[in-house]
Formats: sequence, C-alpha cells, structure tokens
Amino acid sequence: MKRKPPDLDSAYSLQTPADNRALYADWANSYDSSFAVKMEYQLPQRVAEIIDALDVSGRMLDVGAGTGLLAECLENRARFEIDALDISPQMLAVAMQKQLYQNAIEADLTQALPLKDGTYDAVVSSGTFTHGHVGPDALDALLRVAKEGACFVLAINAEHYGSKGFAAKFALLGPAIDQLHLHDVAIYGSSADPAHRHDRSIIASFRKL
Repeated sequence: MKRKPPDLDSAYSLQTPADNRALYADWANSYDSSFAVKMEYQLPQRVAEIIDALDVSGRMLDVGAGTGLLAECLENRARFEIDALDISPQMLAVAMQKQLYQNAIEADLTQALPLKDGTYDAVVSSGTFTHGHVGPDALDALLRVAKEGACFVLAINAEHYGSKGFAAKFALLGPAIDQLHLHDVAIYGSSADPAHRHDRSIIASFRKL
C-alpha cells in the first residue's frame, strides 16, 4: 500500500517522539515546498518580526528549528549566533545547508536537554508548541538554559494553548519571568488549505528574571 505523503494533519496526529522522527524523516526534503509555500506559512515571519523589534543580541536557541524557516526570516540575524535544536536529524540537515546556524543540536524536548545552564541570550520557537508536539512542561528546561534577562519569543498554537494548560503554566512561572506579552496572529495566509486557513497562534514574548 502506498504511504500517504506527510501533511499538517499527520503532524497534528503525532503521539510519540518516535512518530515525530519518522514523519519528519520523510518530510524534511520537501517540507519547504510542500508545506511552507503551499500553506503560505507565515508564522515564522510573525515570530521574527517580534524578535527583530527586541533589544537583544548574542547567542540564540531556535527550538524546533526544523528546516530553518524562522532564522531565514530574521532581518537582524547578524546580531546573533544561532543554534538549531530539533528532534529530527533530517530536518536539521536541511537547516544546516542554509548556513544560518552555528550548531545543530538533536534533542527531544520531553527529555533532559544536553545544554548547560544559562547559555542563551534568546530562546525562540515557531511551530514546536502545537498539536502532536510539545506541551508547556518543556518551558522549564528552556528557562534553565537561558541567561538571566534572556528574551523568549515562543509561538503556541492557539487551540493547543487552551487545551494543554499554557495559561496555567505561565501563571506558575510568574516569579521567574517578566514582561509577558501575548500576540494573537494568523498561522497561514489566504491561499492555505481551507481546513486550516483560519488557524491561529499565540506568540508569547517575555524575559527570564
């Protein structure tokens, strides 16, 4: 039987890290053309615009970097030394070919990260906190690897934000973060598949105290 090509519904249906690795191993080489272009995937640009407006530079961790779409969108990319973190070695390989990143870090956000405390000046993400992927508990590990005063800009699928307890998690993190702002944006453009054309994301920006 011919296997169904990877698509957004497949990504939203992921259950385990092994499922995640298998899907993106198949999707990596065609992801930009078969998904990002066809769906008019504008979330990386929206995240990049918020990062570009912040007064921050230094080392940046792109969480769930995939094929590097977020780093491609950064106008002020030269301010940063950017590391790409992703569960998929195939997606990381595509990202590294674009020469946007200093290092590729293959890691599972549901497990301990192989990174030192207080490493990064900025932690950013577009497309990782969504259905079938990562929940709010991963924020603890990301805060650990960030420096004091580090900037965070994290896109969270709006439905996932509500169903997985992100609001409650941010309330618990209150003493550890500051300047929390939530930006409600469209994920896709008008040419996207009608089933997902109106999907929204909450972009959370804040600083680590």
